[in-house]
Amino acid sequence: MSIIRRSSSSSSSYLPSSPIKFLNHRHHHQTSSPSFLSIETLFKKCKTLRNLQQIHARIIQKGLEQDNFLISQFVCLCNSFSNITYAFSVFNRVSQPNLCLWNSIIKGHCEKSSLSNTISIFNRMKQSDMVPDTYTFPPLIKSCSKGLALREGKILHGLVVRYGVEADIFVRTSLIDLYGKCGEIKFARMLFEEMSERNEYSWTAMIVGYANFGDLGSARKLFDEIPCRNIASWNAMIDGYVKFRDFRSARELFEQMPKKNVVAYTSLIVGYAEVGDMATARFLFDQMPDRDIVVWSALISGYVQNGRPHEAVKIFFMMLGENIKPDEFIMVGLMSACSQVRNLELAKWIDSYLTRISIDIRRVHVAAALIHMNAECGNMERATSLFEGMPKKDLISYCSMIHGLSIHGAGAQAVCLFDRMVAEGVTPDDVAFTVILAACSHSGLVEEGHRYFNSMKNDYSIVPSPDHFACMIHLLGRAGKLQEACELIKSMPEEPHAGAWGALLGACKLHSNVKLGEIVALKLFEIEPQNPGNYVSLSNIYAAIDRWYDVSEVRRRMKEKQLRKLPGCSWIDDGFFPFEQNQEHTNL
Repeated sequence: MSIIRRSSSSSSSYLPSSPIKFLNHRHHHQTSSPSFLSIETLFKKCKTLRNLQQIHARIIQKGLEQDNFLISQFVCLCNSFSNITYAFSVFNRVSQPNLCLWNSIIKGHCEKSSLSNTISIFNRMKQSDMVPDTYTFPPLIKSCSKGLALREGKILHGLVVRYGVEADIFVRTSLIDLYGKCGEIKFARMLFEEMSERNEYSWTAMIVGYANFGDLGSARKLFDEIPCRNIASWNAMIDGYVKFRDFRSARELFEQMPKKNVVAYTSLIVGYAEVGDMATARFLFDQMPDRDIVVWSALISGYVQNGRPHEAVKIFFMMLGENIKPDEFIMVGLMSACSQVRNLELAKWIDSYLTRISIDIRRVHVAAALIHMNAECGNMERATSLFEGMPKKDLISYCSMIHGLSIHGAGAQAVCLFDRMVAEGVTPDDVAFTVILAACSHSGLVEEGHRYFNSMKNDYSIVPSPDHFACMIHLLGRAGKLQEACELIKSMPEEPHAGAWGALLGACKLHSNVKLGEIVALKLFEIEPQNPGNYVSLSNIYAAIDRWYDVSEVRRRMKEKQLRKLPGCSWIDDGFFPFEQNQEHTNL
């Protein structure tokens, strides 16, 4: 199971936040009573949600619920706790919110809520005859950039012009960022050229726009010209090189950085992990003077995605040894590693540990990873309990459960669950059909396999991929329907890959079909000349009918090509669990 991680190298991080200092700068408050001052002091000491609730009680007790300046500060504090619902409930009690308060609540929604909710609040502000200013628009436009919502961004641009704030440097920079990220690079450059004054954020926004567009030459030209280069500019340029796999330029620039930060390191580590170069990713990780939780997650995910789960587990326990508490993304990565290792003891420990560190396993991506891990490790009772306990089941959780049933020989149950998923209104995608076709293949459910293969094409307009064909060929082959499997492989719209031919060769071996096996093996020798497994399969077909001369000929060809049969292997559990030697680090 792979995951999608929020990245510390997000290109939106270079944009300035809408300044909160304007609360004091633009709306000087007249109140200087002891009550007011004591509440302001409490704001500075607020550390927990409980503190926040106590401050709110004090505001109500002192009759200051209508104080715009005080409530603006309270809303900003709620935003910092990611409690936008609480902030909105307090905001709604203010009968006449001023512009400062409106801007605070809009900014909070831009950061923590959906774009549609944010636009709805903005429209409500306009309906109250409040005129937006230069502090209103940057977070709104930034929210559009994040969601690549060009249409909504253009509407906001029109309002920017209408209210006469287009010349503001922060508003203009936000618009450059929007058009650059949405691919309107010419328009972004036009806005950039028209600026009478630029700051480092403006230059960086334009660099990011070019980098996202793939024009690294123009991005680098601007980077070299920038008069006020800051660390965000360096990060943007390095991230651009990494995105388009120009690691040489990325490393050269990285080495020139006056002060390397965690964002630059993370960008490179993620990039190298994506191309499978975990040695370089680990080297960079080890060089970091400081590490945040995002870079730990990046390394763990990199090992998992490159099929090196043992290293991922070791990194996790190394992280615990440094007293860093994992978040849900780290735990999802660890569960993915455990799914690859298929170690039930580790799975039970992870399941228990999630409870101890108060990770919400009801969150869909966490629940899906937990179901997948337990299913892969053979604990179907726990996987079923988790699945049935989910208040809302999504496609990923269904697929995890179907796959688990499949690998444990419960093909009929997997079929029933797939049909239940469709009946409950969850639309299967191409991956879901791969999972159910594989389940049919494992259990020899030919009729059901045909039904799903046809349904995928006819009911969901999904063009079968080589993997779908391979599943069907494997299913038909195991059932002894070799001629039908041959016809299916001939009907493939694109050249069959090794998986499809390999499935057919396996069927020939199973049913001792020498003639067809020879034809298929020759095809595989062309596609995978260095794969010894295909030679071994043909050799076994000959051996099954005592054609020992042909067996020796196959072995001779392997020797000429210097191919060796790969030895069988199994997971060695001794000493696998670092927590057995480091119990003191497990109780965070």
